[in-house]
Amino acid sequence: MQDLTKGPIQKHIVHMAVPIAMGMLIQTMYFLIDLFFVGQLGEAALAGVSTAGNLFFFIMALTQVFNVGCATLVAHAMGRKNRDEAESIYSHGMFYGLAATLLTLIVGYNFGHAYINTLVTDELTRQMAFSYFNWFLPSLALQFVLTVISASMRGSGLVKPLMGIQMLALILNAVLSPLLITGAGGILPEMGVSGAACASSISAIFALVLVIKYLYKNPNTLTLHFAKMTPNWEIFKGILKVGVPAGSEFMLTFFYMALIYWALSRFGPAEQAGFGLGTRIMQSLFLPVMAIAFAAPAIAGQNYAAGKVKRVYATYKISMGMTVGMMAIMAIPCIFVPEWFLGPFSNDPEVILVAATFLSFVGFNFVPAGMVFAASGMFQAFGNTLPSLASTFVRVSTFSCLLVYFVSQDDLAVTTIWTLSVATVFLQATLSFFLLQRALRKKIYARAHARTPISEAVEAN
Repeated sequence: MQDLTKGPIQKHIVHMAVPIAMGMLIQTMYFLIDLFFVGQLGEAALAGVSTAGNLFFFIMALTQVFNVGCATLVAHAMGRKNRDEAESIYSHGMFYGLAATLLTLIVGYNFGHAYINTLVTDELTRQMAFSYFNWFLPSLALQFVLTVISASMRGSGLVKPLMGIQMLALILNAVLSPLLITGAGGILPEMGVSGAACASSISAIFALVLVIKYLYKNPNTLTLHFAKMTPNWEIFKGILKVGVPAGSEFMLTFFYMALIYWALSRFGPAEQAGFGLGTRIMQSLFLPVMAIAFAAPAIAGQNYAAGKVKRVYATYKISMGMTVGMMAIMAIPCIFVPEWFLGPFSNDPEVILVAATFLSFVGFNFVPAGMVFAASGMFQAFGNTLPSLASTFVRVSTFSCLLVYFVSQDDLAVTTIWTLSVATVFLQATLSFFLLQRALRKKIYARAHARTPISEAVEAN
């Protein structure tokens, strides 16, 4: 654990963001390796994996409730120098994380195929999506438990060891994925797209085992109290208050992605495959910036709870400058030479053309997206993520209404979809910026030492 209310802000951001970024870099490499081998199986395989893989956004929406809720509440407790409260939040949060893991498996295996059927009309693509989903679901379900652990530790200032474990798991995933896809010359079974999903599930189990082993052997971490792994309404309400708006943002993103797949289904699997490929590349490029966005709330949150408003504002300025600057650099090749990113992952000229066109348009989204990431991190630090949800809702609802209208027209072009995306992301960034300025004026000068229902619930236990 680490006290983030002292020392240089820049050092804390780098100290926390670098290991997160390194873990995400390994994740990026895994995505690229996975894309390379799946892409060799044809456009139906790429489209099927991309469609089923979009459920990752749905699970991310749910895990984000725990990710933001636990990290923010633990950071506030640590800022108040109340370790008992932080450990109670962690322990009760684990109960809900385990319950969510079980529920995901039950619901996923009963209703996941129905979701895929609504988005895919091509039979071969549908079968590829089913095969991938069946093996990928365990990996998705385990994200709840892993998220509760990593978010709680991040809120306490502990990042490096867990990021190291994540890196090991991703390396295992990157090694296993091509071996299970191709069969490794007969040594392992040739599983096709199922092999990529199976590798993800194996690496998630591996990560959980290593995390449990590390936490058990190291006393300088939050302690999981098994007696407190029970329902606790006040703590759960606190997690939901902060986490649900953030999770709803990801849910809107899931809806946004599903709507695009639905619109592209009228064009065929090549367009869906190209969009899936382009989206994976874009997500990989976003990961380093997201590392900063994940680090900033813990730093700002501890200082906000400690009443150190100058350090909170400094965290905002530094994180905003870093995210926007990095996004501007990454946007240049996407706009002007998107083909650089695509050649190794598909040999289908139509798929590459769709993906390149997508990247050349959404490259203009990068800088405003960086502003949105930085603003979202500050809203998390304040424990009020509703403004961030509001800006996302405006973007997705505006995009959805316009897209449905254009789909109803006979002359819809794929580039129209990307143009709508660019315009609505700029709208979101503008709204997020003004909402954050208002929040900074109102909240940054407020003291955060008052007793809360969560504190009272912890003391009662």
